[in-house]
Amino acid sequence: MDTRAAMEPSPGVLASTALASVDIVIPVLNEERALPGCVRTLARYLEAGFPLPWRITIVDNGSTDATWPLATALAGELPHVYARRLEIRGRGAALRAAWQDSPADVVAYMDVDLSTDLGALFPLVAAVAGGHSEIAVGTRLAPGARTRRSLRREVVSRGYNALLRHGFGVRFSDAQCGFKAARADVVRPLLRKVGDDSWFFDTELLLLAEHNGLRVHEVPVDWIEDGDSRVRVVRTAVDDLKGLARVAWTMGTGRARVRVRRAEPAPAHPDAVLTHPISDISALIGLIPGITHALAYFTLREMWSPVTTNLGALFLAAFVNVTARRRSAFHTAARFALLYALTTAAVLGVPAGGAVPESGAVAATYCLLALLRWVFTRTRN
Repeated sequence: MDTRAAMEPSPGVLASTALASVDIVIPVLNEERALPGCVRTLARYLEAGFPLPWRITIVDNGSTDATWPLATALAGELPHVYARRLEIRGRGAALRAAWQDSPADVVAYMDVDLSTDLGALFPLVAAVAGGHSEIAVGTRLAPGARTRRSLRREVVSRGYNALLRHGFGVRFSDAQCGFKAARADVVRPLLRKVGDDSWFFDTELLLLAEHNGLRVHEVPVDWIEDGDSRVRVVRTAVDDLKGLARVAWTMGTGRARVRVRRAEPAPAHPDAVLTHPISDISALIGLIPGITHALAYFTLREMWSPVTTNLGALFLAAFVNVTARRRSAFHTAARFALLYALTTAAVLGVPAGGAVPESGAVAATYCLLALLRWVFTRTRN
């Protein structure tokens, strides 16, 4: 049940065979209320002067309301709109199917609630279409971004992305923003390795991209939370943690390798002399605050309870880390909250309490994070 629309430039698009075509995918599930307004708003924005050939693809993945009839009606009413139906659910499944079959040079997607301001769409696509990066993502956590969302989602989002940065050593700041674009020929081999069909799809795709040496460009966005969002924050967070463990194992066993085409840097000057990069020792450097934390914990444990001791020891370790690496205040606060949660869980989980085994649990937590970083950085293509 497909309704197709040709990939032709709108009247405002410059006539040039060199222009990259763009397919903007909108995955929907029981969105009869939001879908018409979203598609019409997006189409008007693109027709007003988006400088690349474009089309909009609506992917209905298992709706039981009037979403599919509305999607087919919109495809028949509006030029450059295409509708497709899947009988399985999951945002990841919808994007995989649409991106695999798209005729466009650049594939993108956005959420149906239009939480992300459309002014960031062309900067997102341009970074990929221009050849600078293979994948571009919107970010709500980088300088220049402006967001309005609930405290719960803010805390969960920042904690989750802090875990990605400190556990996997990733370079991107926001994995889950529903606003992404990619080169079609590059993303398709990655899609065959992505195992998740739901909300973790975004994170897994980005982890695999960086693991295989692809460049991920970030665009700060203006983002407003939709009060009618279908995301179940706590359940999604638990599923994401399970997904992270699976991806870490896949990378560690070498099964995350993908043959992808990417631009390799080359000197422009004919007489340039290339140097060889040094080995990555960031994982070992990351153990220094861990050693400080464990030693401080051992010293303070005789005076305080495990929870209080861990808080005081982490303050000392954080002070050493900030002094040595000059991190920003918020970066330090996010890292502090993450490490406190992980190390407190570790010391409280020690069967026989005491300064020595609890200090060992603290050290083991840092070693585990360092191992994750090492696996990710050393196996990165």
